[in-house]
Amino acid sequence: MIHQLAAVDKRAKISKNVVVEPFTTIAGDVEIGEGTWIGPNVTIMDGARIGKDCKIFPGTVISAIPQDLKFDGEDTQTIIGDNTTLRECVTVNRGTKALGFTKVGSNCLIMATSHVAHDCIIGDNVIIANGCGIAGHVEIGDFTVMGGLSAVQQFGKIGKHTMISGGSLIRKDIPPYVKVARDPISYAGINSVGLRRRGFSNEKIFEIQKIYRAIFQMKMNVSQALAYIEKEMLPTAERDEILQFIQNSPRGIVKGYGTSKDSN
Repeated sequence: MIHQLAAVDKRAKISKNVVVEPFTTIAGDVEIGEGTWIGPNVTIMDGARIGKDCKIFPGTVISAIPQDLKFDGEDTQTIIGDNTTLRECVTVNRGTKALGFTKVGSNCLIMATSHVAHDCIIGDNVIIANGCGIAGHVEIGDFTVMGGLSAVQQFGKIGKHTMISGGSLIRKDIPPYVKVARDPISYAGINSVGLRRRGFSNEKIFEIQKIYRAIFQMKMNVSQALAYIEKEMLPTAERDEILQFIQNSPRGIVKGYGTSKDSN
């Protein structure tokens, strides 16, 4: 299943039914799970740990050293989950000593020419469209959908089930369950369509809407809104997740649409 024109180091641990197409290079400190397809002209470097049933398209480079001048050759990894697809010319750099790895979860789709920098953690079922730039130390929650040509500033955090408009420049954190759009980027409602597709009930969606109305539409600052939510709304997993995300966001969250003051 390994083409004779591929260059595969004998030390690489390649499982059953892996296909490696011609002109691909695989280094020695690499592990690839069963059923994965590696297209032509792919480069997989030391530290790569690739799961089962992945699809890696031509021109992709996995586990190159970080584009970080502080990197000093430390032994780090790039981890790719099961059933994840990396389209043409995607780059995923390995971690630094700060975290030790870069991780892309399972069932993800990262489209052509997107870049995932060192020490990022991308959750499961994430879709990143063409030409996105994910800077170092970024965290992206499960089921996020990021529109093409978007960019996330380093150390940024994006919550679960978010929808990000194409061409967005993300300098603030994005809390879970919301849509963001416009320029400058701002809150554009909750991701109700995505939540329904994933089995959230109408009651649960309404609960999340009430929380974000308090944060973005009741003319309170964020601290006042959080205090109001804790006092007036019953605790649920979603309520507590939203509160914890915002409370643990040192750079603050995106603004509400039309808000002139900082959302902090």
